[in-house]
Amino acid sequence: MSLDIIKQGAEGRLYLGEFKGEPCLIKERFVKKYRHPDLDAQITRQRMKAEAKAVGRCQSAGILTPRILHSDLNSHKLYMEFFENAQTAKQYIQETVADSKSEQAQQTLEQLCSRLGSIIGQMHSQNIIHGDLTTSNVLINPNANAKDGYDIIFIDFGLSHYNQATEDKGVDLYVLERALLSTHSEQPYLFEHILQAYRTHCGQDEAAVLAKFEEVRARGRKRTMLG
Repeated sequence: MSLDIIKQGAEGRLYLGEFKGEPCLIKERFVKKYRHPDLDAQITRQRMKAEAKAVGRCQSAGILTPRILHSDLNSHKLYMEFFENAQTAKQYIQETVADSKSEQAQQTLEQLCSRLGSIIGQMHSQNIIHGDLTTSNVLINPNANAKDGYDIIFIDFGLSHYNQATEDKGVDLYVLERALLSTHSEQPYLFEHILQAYRTHCGQDEAAVLAKFEEVRARGRKRTMLG
């Protein structure tokens, strides 16, 4: 069966394919030729298993993610649910800004960010670290029965892990802040609205996580200043 490649990144390729008659996305991890083949296979299997576990934990917590239909550890492929009508949050934000008046766009995006912050807080309260929080790794899927007319689906848990450490949660938030400043620099209010909602949903470690986030942010600024 020929596969249609739709994205290629540093870690692997994403194809549009089929599993048991159902359209799906197939995520294939690259072989890292600079590593010993046995070590590479071991690391790849561990990361695939970690991704599947993170998705399962999210789903148990009521956080929407693509269903994993099949995992082939030998060929390093994950077969995942495909959302045909979804777009990334990055696309959604850009289109909202382009298609709406400034005040209307900001109100719409503040609602989105409040929902994003709530979900990320819920994720962290379950000690799930995403590892690559960006607006490219969130899908907006139309659903007339859902709040605001869409579902929010988190994707790409390839760098995820399970950890109670406030450091890891702080880094997760910092990665998101940097991604927003880079990709959506003309909407500087986005992260603050995410953080407001996050505070009320991240659990009992709120103060410790936010303090650690400020530490991580300060280290990042220092590295930027020093080059």
